[in-house]
Amino acid sequence: MPETHHPSMSSSVAVVAAPAEIDVTTTERLRVALLPAEGHAQTLVVADLTRTLFCDSAGLAVLVKAHRRAVAGGGQLRLVLSADGSVARIIALTGLYRLIPCFRSLGEAMDPRHAASTWRPSANDARPASSALPASVGLN
Repeated sequence: MPETHHPSMSSSVAVVAAPAEIDVTTTERLRVALLPAEGHAQTLVVADLTRTLFCDSAGLAVLVKAHRRAVAGGGQLRLVLSADGSVARIIALTGLYRLIPCFRSLGEAMDPRHAASTWRPSANDARPASSALPASVGLN
């Protein structure tokens, strides 16, 4: 199940396809995949998360660090999310969409004319699931 990440470069845009699962076992590969794109003086790095089904806190940390490195170098990291996917829900719940611009499609994310996000969480995405705690759990 090894996945390789080869940045696809187009002028000043680098696209990195994220793995299906981003967790402690795959974050190093994602971090390394994002680095060469930054090293080629790309002004825009796009992380395509449309095929990603799971992302834990280690994955979110890699994305935040990559965003900070891109901004420090005068560039930008953008995320492409499936609007109905679980990763979009995680991005919504953590508020990460407020820090890193998120887009609905790769084309939108790669377009330098789009300065701001085109993806915003729905009300249901930003609300914790009501079944997070069993009904028997209460405050005493």
